[in-house]
Amino acid sequence: GRFRGRRAVFLKQLASGLLLVTGPYAVNGVPLRRVNQRMCIGTSTKVDLKGADFGKVDDAYFAKNAAAKKGKKDEMFSKDSPKSEMSAEKKAGQKTMDDAIVKGLGADHKAYLKARFSLSSKMYPHELKF
Repeated sequence: GRFRGRRAVFLKQLASGLLLVTGPYAVNGVPLRRVNQRMCIGTSTKVDLKGADFGKVDDAYFAKNAAAKKGKKDEMFSKDSPKSEMSAEKKAGQKTMDDAIVKGLGADHKAYLKARFSLSSKMYPHELKF
């Protein structure tokens, strides 16, 4: 996906089985997202999450409103379709959670989260220590 190879902080597991992660957005541009467990590699790096309140975030938080169906063929190709943007409430929530997480990050952790994960030649995944 769009954030492939990005490092993120695991916050909690949702009821649907998906993982709730964040970049934090201020550090590496990864917003609050749900991620399938199969797309993640757990590491031994620990981050202090004291003060971060993400208890109200659940699967319903990410639900989108169903768009009204268009009736005519002429309207199907119209270029005036409205863009969906994040609400001000969700932006504020993202910022407050990120601020609490960034407080617990040192300079090394920030540099680690900014770097993308990739493998080069002579790097074998089964020999790496995560």
